[in-house]
Amino acid sequence: MPIYEYRCESCAEKFEVLTRFAERDNAQVCPACESTKTRVLVSSFAVAGGGEQASLGEFSGETSGGGCACGGACSCGSPN
Repeated sequence: MPIYEYRCESCAEKFEVLTRFAERDNAQVCPACESTKTRVLVSSFAVAGGGEQASLGEFSGETSGGGCACGGACSCGSPN
């Protein structure tokens, strides 16, 4: 089961609940004020893995070729 993050609309407290996908939109009880006026939040997640890690240069566009803006994979800089 996934963990969903919620925010209480009464006290603005954020909390997490382990629940099924089908039940994620059901009102949850805020642990701080016990209100059921809660809303599921859109959350991001991180993946930690072993092995080789990518450097920032691999994702920042510092490498040549590919993409556009005269990086190589388009015709904006060629006379054709």
